[in-house]
Amino acid sequence: MHLNISQEAAYLYKKEIPLQAGDSLRLFVRVGGVGSGGFSVGVIKEEPPSKCFKVIKENITFFVTEDDYWYFDGMEINYNEDLDYVQFKHSSFDHLDHPEQIKVTK
Repeated sequence: MHLNISQEAAYLYKKEIPLQAGDSLRLFVRVGGVGSGGFSVGVIKEEPPSKCFKVIKENITFFVTEDDYWYFDGMEINYNEDLDYVQFKHSSFDHLDHPEQIKVTK
């Protein structure tokens, strides 16, 4: 699985939630909101199960369960400080902010 979380995005989550070194944050698929085909990224402070994909940034463990792998594989999560905006990019979707413009890849 390829999931990239920038240091800036990790720091923002750490500051806003707030999180401390060693905490874990689950990334999951939400139905509704801005996202690909009506899906978007949800986050919740939670301990990771034994079987999951993990990325550690800013001493925080970000993890995705097997059920949500399909959405996060290939995603990049960045924070644009000038816009004060978390940006989600995905190689399988042309426009995460316009669901009707989904590009299907296999």
